[in-house]
Amino acid sequence: MLAEVSRSVYYAWLARTDSVSLREERNYADYLLLKYVHDRHKGKIGYRGLYMEMLDLIGGPMNHKRILRIMRKFGIVTKIRRQNAYRKIAKATYEHKTVPNHLNRRFNQQEPGKVFVTDITYLRIGSGQTVYLSCVKDIATREIMAHHVSKSLHMELVLHTTNKLAERLQGNVHPEAMIHSDQGFHYTHPAYLTRIREMGMLQSMSRRGNCLDNAPMESFFGHLKDYVDYKLASDLDEVCAMVDAYIDYYNSERRQWKLQKMTPVQYRSHLIAA
Repeated sequence: MLAEVSRSVYYAWLARTDSVSLREERNYADYLLLKYVHDRHKGKIGYRGLYMEMLDLIGGPMNHKRILRIMRKFGIVTKIRRQNAYRKIAKATYEHKTVPNHLNRRFNQQEPGKVFVTDITYLRIGSGQTVYLSCVKDIATREIMAHHVSKSLHMELVLHTTNKLAERLQGNVHPEAMIHSDQGFHYTHPAYLTRIREMGMLQSMSRRGNCLDNAPMESFFGHLKDYVDYKLASDLDEVCAMVDAYIDYYNSERRQWKLQKMTPVQYRSHLIAA
């Protein structure tokens, strides 16, 4: 025997070597994919965001534990943003109330106007100013039903958005209508809770710190930020015009594969006709 190693031991070592080599090749291939998405978001996306991006990019999920492991192995570091001001306020405000997660990720809806999701994102424009975008999305049609842009995070941001939704619905509220959000300051505020009850809608909230519970809204914000050159806007009016134009395009012109290759507006008509 060469080097006093038996044939069986040698072939077992060879098999392990091949297995390790293949695993490392797969790890590196997944790293390149994750690094591409991470760079595209300028390093401001965490493992949850990467998980959601992978759903579209590779047509299926990549285990979140694997994403975390590869991020650590290859040194992919997320730039941590400052905590939103309204979340800090909510922690100190005891009159705010949370509600259960009635939606529970049942995103496959087929009735327009039955289930809505809502959230707020921020846009840092060219002047260095931060503006805030509030939106409401119909899960069944993926149509943005109402939105509002503001220079501040005051309650008027979501109340204006909610009032626009009410105007859009014109009193035609589904008997099982539900609106889902995170547990942010605005959505636990008594004024918002009261307005939603007045509209005859059931309120639902994500579990704390779980962005996947509101994935449809996160997905829209991701598409908007990729498409809109909001960093070139010099003031609020300019960024408002950009957002309005994109939402018109998204609702009326942007066909989506999962909507039977229709736009959200077309798909709404399709579902109502069916």
